[in-house]
Amino acid sequence: MSRWSEEQVLAAAPDARSASAGRALAVPGPWTETGSNDSLVWGRCQGSGKNPYQVSVDLDAPAYRCSCPSRKFPCKHAIALLLLWARGATGDDQDVAAFAADWAEKRTAKAEQKTREAAPADPEARAQRLEQRFRKMDAGIDDLTVWLTDLARSGLADARSQPYAFWDRTAARLVDAQLPGLADRVRTMGEESLRRADWADYLLGQTGRLWLMAQAWRRRDCLTDDDQADLRAAVGLPTPTEQVRAGQTRSEIWQVMGAHRSVDGPLQQQRTWLRADDGEFGLLLETAAPGQSLGVPQLAGARLRATLAFYPGNTPRRVLFVDDPEPMGEASSLGEGTSVAEALRRSGESLAAAPWRTRFPVTLSNMRIALDPAAAVDANGDALALADGIALDLLLARTGGRACDLFGELEDGLLRVLAINVDGSVIPL
Repeated sequence: MSRWSEEQVLAAAPDARSASAGRALAVPGPWTETGSNDSLVWGRCQGSGKNPYQVSVDLDAPAYRCSCPSRKFPCKHAIALLLLWARGATGDDQDVAAFAADWAEKRTAKAEQKTREAAPADPEARAQRLEQRFRKMDAGIDDLTVWLTDLARSGLADARSQPYAFWDRTAARLVDAQLPGLADRVRTMGEESLRRADWADYLLGQTGRLWLMAQAWRRRDCLTDDDQADLRAAVGLPTPTEQVRAGQTRSEIWQVMGAHRSVDGPLQQQRTWLRADDGEFGLLLETAAPGQSLGVPQLAGARLRATLAFYPGNTPRRVLFVDDPEPMGEASSLGEGTSVAEALRRSGESLAAAPWRTRFPVTLSNMRIALDPAAAVDANGDALALADGIALDLLLARTGGRACDLFGELEDGLLRVLAINVDGSVIPL
């Protein structure tokens, strides 16, 4: 296992506070019995109690265990231990501490048990289960159509005045109908309608998109294979991983353009955009349930030799790594960029091909950051408003107020900046 960089360790932290606390603990003083091998890092950290905390990290998964009461994964102790390991301060190839070895053995035994219990899928039984799910989904779509009709008749202003339970009840029914993707959209509508100044335009657009998806689902047999795949993903019907691996693959050197973490309800999500030199994009999407942790993100600017398997659908498509990527150095640029007008044109074409998509990758050239309102402005004076949550002070400090190339996600007309290129260096945000 190659040693992580300190940036990769901090990127694995669940939030900025945990990263800061981990940095403060990454000193030899409180640590004893530290060690590492090809797959494990371990150590004891003295806290405020009598007994030191037992900290173990499985580098392959990655997975974390700490005897502290924190409910964050990884906790500050695991982050600190990984920072020490990244600096070469834990020792290598030592005898594994008993507590770490016991944890690793239990993880291995559990994984082997799952493998033994996993029986080959019965195609006939699988088809029956899928048919039963489709019947539930069809009924849920019918219920959603009635709800949207009532929403339009009552008016969007009335919908905005409803309590959150109004939205949550509909979302819960969609979950019961095995339509989690639509449930997430309904919940988000309730949250955003109270937060956004342009709530009327937003609700109108989202209501129209949900109606379009409902009608497309009813006529799904008339859609192309790619459109059907996009629609299934949008409503929450997953594509089995083994089916993806058996489909289209491409071996290439891919550049990591940028990554973003978000929390969607109880799930954490990590999106990583990859691009080949010919301009083809791939989206690496990872999720983690409560109590689980996301993988270590690939840093923007890294170039990786890897084979990607593509999910079905229209471009840009979701991907997964067929094998472990091989580092190939760092990029000095974000590749060829476009103007704001061209980026909007391309995203419009993607939206026309898959109207239930809301997020598109864009690389923009010669952009300046404006503050009031917060926007990225190109040389022609065309601007894209910046999405909430962007650290403007950090963005301005990195650019020094100068024009730069940038990469980001265009979502509902707002730009989320994920990386910038300044003086020949690609800097993740």
